[in-house]
Amino acid sequence: MKLWRWILLLVIAAALAAFSWHWVAEDPGYVLVRIRGYVAETTVVAGLVALLLGWGLLSLIWLVLRWPFGAFSRRHRRLSRQRMGEGLIALMEGRLGDAERDLNRASRLDVLRGPALLAAAEASSRRGEQGRALETLSEASQSAPQAARVMRARVLRRDGKSGEALALLAPEADSGQLSPGGWRELALAALVVGDTRRAREALEPLQKSGALGARAYATLEANVLTASMQSASDGAALNALWSQLPKAQRRIPAAVDAYARRAASFGLILPAMDEVESALRREWSSSLAATYGGLGGDDLEGRLRRAEAWLDAHPNDAGLLLTLGRMCVRLKLWGKAHQYLERSQALQPSSAGWEALGDTYVGQDDAALAQRCYRTALAFARGDAVDVLPASSRPARIDTRPIAIEERSEHGVPRLPE
Repeated sequence: MKLWRWILLLVIAAALAAFSWHWVAEDPGYVLVRIRGYVAETTVVAGLVALLLGWGLLSLIWLVLRWPFGAFSRRHRRLSRQRMGEGLIALMEGRLGDAERDLNRASRLDVLRGPALLAAAEASSRRGEQGRALETLSEASQSAPQAARVMRARVLRRDGKSGEALALLAPEADSGQLSPGGWRELALAALVVGDTRRAREALEPLQKSGALGARAYATLEANVLTASMQSASDGAALNALWSQLPKAQRRIPAAVDAYARRAASFGLILPAMDEVESALRREWSSSLAATYGGLGGDDLEGRLRRAEAWLDAHPNDAGLLLTLGRMCVRLKLWGKAHQYLERSQALQPSSAGWEALGDTYVGQDDAALAQRCYRTALAFARGDAVDVLPASSRPARIDTRPIAIEERSEHGVPRLPE
């Protein structure tokens, strides 16, 4: 507040005090108190002042009398807060027994009872004592019922009882009253029991709440959509489910991949190819390119030509090169298969690449090199050391160095190569 405002308030207060004093001075009033032969006479102003002094003196005496009891209460609050802090630190450090002990002691303070019991239940759950955790949550439900319910669902899910966790959260989910943590637990439990409809219903409120980070939500969403595609019983159910999904979810690469693979398993090759091609036109995905090459159908040569056209924009994509190599193996184009697979392995070695090279040598009736490639693929999958093929086994010298391509930002500015 500015200085002139303080000055104005002081002037107003002084004027009111002067006016009140003159008003009281004209007639200060008269008070007579008579009790058991004692008589006390005074003015109204003096009587009010005496009453205020008496009230202050009684309050002081009351505080002095309460001080010993307040000291015990203050010590209890101080120790409870200290144990709460020590218990949380022990929980983060993994000293679960210490955490459970300190948090249970901290719960004796009413204001800390709910949070302390919830944290103690988490410590018990991490120790594998799910029964004790559920007992603690029963006590915590009296102070924090909604948080205790979400925590109980989490403990049940960790204990392999996802069905019970789902049944626990379903009533609140139907009424739309679940907290963000409850929606996450509902989605995870529904995925375990195979109730993909429930899992999809949890995605929208989770996204609106913003409780999960972008990466965590994207991972959960991809898992839910993938499980939903895999649960389709036939092609009609799959297409009905796909058409019901929001447009944004149909653009997720993992969802497109799951739809394409499931559709191909039902013989719906053309719809699967269309979705993958549309997704790759919107945004490049190496995994979708690999899925595209693995789809069945008769027009393999046409798909090979389209995939080779993508190579101009993505010459260093090991997944695309592996896909092209596999497609060439199926078409018995051994020379092109060697070229694509050698470049793919040079950029990003993989067990699948070694297996595809083995298939190439099988097609060329070279059983020794084929067996060597298959053994190398198994060793690579196990994480063991692998041996490269001898140079004499290659049909021709292949340039496996990465190709430098110009990349520009959305503003047309060239990017430096990584």
